[in-house]
Amino acid sequence: MLDRLNQAMEHIEGRLDEHIDAAELARIALTSEYHLRRLFSALAGMPLSEYIRRRRLTVAGAEVLAGERTLLDIAVRYGYGSAEAFARAFRAMHGIGPGEARRTGAALRAQPLISFRLVVEGSTAMTYRIVEKEEFRVVGKKARVPLVHEGMNPAIVAFVRSIEAETVQRVTQLSDQEPEGLLSVSELVSDSREEGAELDYYHAVVTSAEAPEDLDVRVVAAGTWAVFENTGPFPHALQYLWRDVFTQWFPSNPYASRPGPEILRTQLSPDATEADAQLWIPVERTAV
Repeated sequence: MLDRLNQAMEHIEGRLDEHIDAAELARIALTSEYHLRRLFSALAGMPLSEYIRRRRLTVAGAEVLAGERTLLDIAVRYGYGSAEAFARAFRAMHGIGPGEARRTGAALRAQPLISFRLVVEGSTAMTYRIVEKEEFRVVGKKARVPLVHEGMNPAIVAFVRSIEAETVQRVTQLSDQEPEGLLSVSELVSDSREEGAELDYYHAVVTSAEAPEDLDVRVVAAGTWAVFENTGPFPHALQYLWRDVFTQWFPSNPYASRPGPEILRTQLSPDATEADAQLWIPVERTAV
């Protein structure tokens, strides 16, 4: 898998001044475009589109300083429709406009070429199982919140606290299948995993029951799920579990993520410092 990802990175590098098709990158990596974007974000810490943008502006920056082409020629070469659009993007990355950078020979920022290599980890076994589920409903209350990588998510905490106890009780009673009980269900609005990316968050249950009109519903199609379990400090162990799934489990198993919500079942210790977690990720089997 890592060899194929590195081939996709080489494909990007050879076409920074051309249109780069994410679907073609996925074909090179022998996976789906959806999974490629999710896996790249987890491994690289930035969205695939952001990496391509930074690489283009890195190479464009070198050409700006070289002074062999006009700024408009450089802008057009790297996909910008006008010198103004190029200048805005250039300043956002380098902290200085291209014209001033050329006049002063300013120091610019660079996005290194990313390559993936094997790091020996995984000394702790991951507990998982594969589950086939029929169509079901996620029923509860929904909010749009930003993604937070470390620590508690203040927006989610405030949202959950705003739900009336009577509503929580009614939602909980609708649970009629695995994963049981009140759940945290999240679904990214885009493929990005960067800090602050928007996601739909449900404080909800999984059920086959019809939902009352005052509750939010997400119908989830039948499919395959990978279910992971761990125990550890709350909330960090949960966040590390998600990270390990994408950086360790997916690269070493014949599965890829597919579109759909991710479901987290959490059971807190009495003092809320530890948690038993069960994470459900929608997956599809890939060719070995």
